[in-house]
Amino acid sequence: MANESDHRAPRNPDFVNFPPFETEDLRANLTRFLDTLFDDGSGNLSKVGHYKWGVYAFFDYDGEPIYVGQTNEMLRTRIRRHLTNQRTDAVAMSVLDPFEVREIEVWPLSQFQETNRSDIGARQHLDALERSITQRAIEQSEFRAILNEKDPPAGSLVVETPRSLRGRIVSDRVYELRSHPDFRIARRALIISRLAQVIAERKVQGGLRRVLQTQALRLQWLAARRYDALGGAASVGRGGDEDI
Repeated sequence: MANESDHRAPRNPDFVNFPPFETEDLRANLTRFLDTLFDDGSGNLSKVGHYKWGVYAFFDYDGEPIYVGQTNEMLRTRIRRHLTNQRTDAVAMSVLDPFEVREIEVWPLSQFQETNRSDIGARQHLDALERSITQRAIEQSEFRAILNEKDPPAGSLVVETPRSLRGRIVSDRVYELRSHPDFRIARRALIISRLAQVIAERKVQGGLRRVLQTQALRLQWLAARRYDALGGAASVGRGGDEDI
């Protein structure tokens, strides 16, 4: 039996208000991930995006951890703000490129679901979890660094890491489009250029310069890997003879 979508008339982008394919695809897969039922260990199942308190991490196309954040307003709200409407400083200032995010991992704190955002104990617990996840991400990184402009809030509290959920937000079709190393090199160079421009035009703290350095290392690593994979020095031609 043919799929119902096979019989739809083609949509004319000049007359219909809908986003490009990749944007639609991201939103659909992000919604699917955030709607995934999550067992927090108490036996209760809830959509993971509905948890109010928690920590999240983004991973790129190599599985590299690239950004860690926290929220006490709702995981769904905070993550979507990063990846779909560019209303966060991290995206607006070219610290985080949503095009690089292939996977998300979230650590919901279900025990604070009904807790007020001003609760000091809950906030300290959230900060401690963010410190722990950030440290883990740095240790797992090829570069021993991630793209956060700021470090987690300081503190001495240590908490147990709760259950997490990790999943892809990129379809196979989008992965095929974006995963080509030359595309990724070009995209990463573009983001570095934008970030450098931000730094040149503003009086910035050291965090942005640290991100720029980390991105430059990531670009160099990806470019070197691509160069070596295609033959390295042996692939370079010699001058002196005119091409015929």
